[in-house]
Amino acid sequence: MNEVVGSHDLLLVTLDTLRYDVAAELAAAGRIPNLARHLPDGRWERRHAPGSFTYASHQAIFAGFLPTPAAPGPHPRLFAARFAGSETTADGTFVYDSPDLVSALAAEGYRTVCVGGVGFFNKRPPLGSVLPGLFQESHWEPSFGVASPTSFEEQVTRAEEVVAALPADRRLFLFVNVAALHQPNWFHTPGASREAGDTRATHAAALEYVDRHIGRLFAAMSSRRRCFAIVCSDHGTAYGDDGFTGHRLGHEVVWTVPYAQFTLAGPREGAAA
Repeated sequence: MNEVVGSHDLLLVTLDTLRYDVAAELAAAGRIPNLARHLPDGRWERRHAPGSFTYASHQAIFAGFLPTPAAPGPHPRLFAARFAGSETTADGTFVYDSPDLVSALAAEGYRTVCVGGVGFFNKRPPLGSVLPGLFQESHWEPSFGVASPTSFEEQVTRAEEVVAALPADRRLFLFVNVAALHQPNWFHTPGASREAGDTRATHAAALEYVDRHIGRLFAAMSSRRRCFAIVCSDHGTAYGDDGFTGHRLGHEVVWTVPYAQFTLAGPREGAAA
């Protein structure tokens, strides 16, 4: 990462609340082609979330604790604050002296931008300002939120505007918290109703909706130079699994999340690396 930071633009996308099993099934069935083409061998990596709900997980992610591979470790981290005795800081880790990755990248000359989704990014109550407050620039509109059937395409449009407004020589760290997977998501399934509510199937339909628009985001972020991208979930959610509903609980479907990292080729390079 010490070769990537400073030379590439950086993109972090959290598909808020996305379950690993649903993500894996859709990739295997060819239902998310725009995401799957960037996944190694067309598959998501199975990882464990650093938290069981949005706020806790993102606080960890912004401190350099990305979802951990769901296999025996230790697992070297991409980014880490300098910390004596850290067993997951390796030669390839980008190590910084600030308390969080966002401010560390700002110190490296990056413009740091947040395009929020769920309520923890809406900047309305003080709690909703903590995470976006880490960034030099943050955006949230009701149309980006969980109740909007067009949330992700609206977020992508804002991201395109951010990229277009940035001087060509300025590096960009763009973070997008995608709200579409979070409850309510019933409206992403034709014929579904508010009364019937959200299900595992409507959760899957929401991921298909995101896939239809994510190519625009990737195109914007690779329009200036190579871009290192991380796409993952911050936690999963239960739909009646073993009697559980929702998240902020310790069930396997909450802790297990999909993860991918890849490089988007720059404008003169063609396909993603």
